[in-house]
Amino acid sequence: MDLNADLGEGFGAWRLGDDAGLLDVITSANVACGFHAGDPVTMRRVTGWAAERGVAVGAQVGYRDLAGFGRRRIEYAFDELRDDVVYQMAALDGFCRVAGTPLRYVKPHGALYNTAAVDERQAAAVVAAISEYDRGLPVLCPPGSVLAQLATGAGLRAVGEGFADRGYLSTGELVPRSAPGALVTDPDEVAARAVRMATQGTVVAVDGSVVRCRVASICLHGDTPGAVALARRVRSALAEAGVALGPFAS
Repeated sequence: MDLNADLGEGFGAWRLGDDAGLLDVITSANVACGFHAGDPVTMRRVTGWAAERGVAVGAQVGYRDLAGFGRRRIEYAFDELRDDVVYQMAALDGFCRVAGTPLRYVKPHGALYNTAAVDERQAAAVVAAISEYDRGLPVLCPPGSVLAQLATGAGLRAVGEGFADRGYLSTGELVPRSAPGALVTDPDEVAARAVRMATQGTVVAVDGSVVRCRVASICLHGDTPGAVALARRVRSALAEAGVALGPFAS
């Protein structure tokens, strides 16, 4: 099982989360590429740290929305979104080369992640960007989503991702952040959910129903209070359950 986190989400003088601390725990790092967060200095720093620790680096691509942190849905023309995603992948790929580590995968961020999971046009734009740039890059996305289906249909590898610290609806979608139950904050509960995802391929939704959740990677949010301690708790619980840990993309 892979453990991933969104990193490099600072910008200029503004820092968000403990990137160095999380890199000592996770196996894959989704590095912001400058559109919803991040900047060249941050991208270089985090990519270098990841390379030193043997952590796989993925491009965390998002809407061009620094003010909204990429969490506001934007209606894009197909070619504009496609090219924005190519631009972001190429930017991070450059810093990966400098750090001596390959770009391993792509993960949409925030509103793009949620939209591409259900919207065929935006999902198709993401798939087109990856296909044109490097068909060997897997896409990290919700299992069974529109994005996963289109990626698989285009010959890309779609890797299912679960969220131990986010609430789920009975449909398998995440609870909107503005709604009750969106975040799971109890460390023991988060750890137990991670183990359940890894060993049973299911998660308990906010209404108590059991939802199928076949995943190869579990995301831990780096911008939540106590994120590093929570990540360590999850990693320890998975190890105790006999779950081998390592990046899904090698």
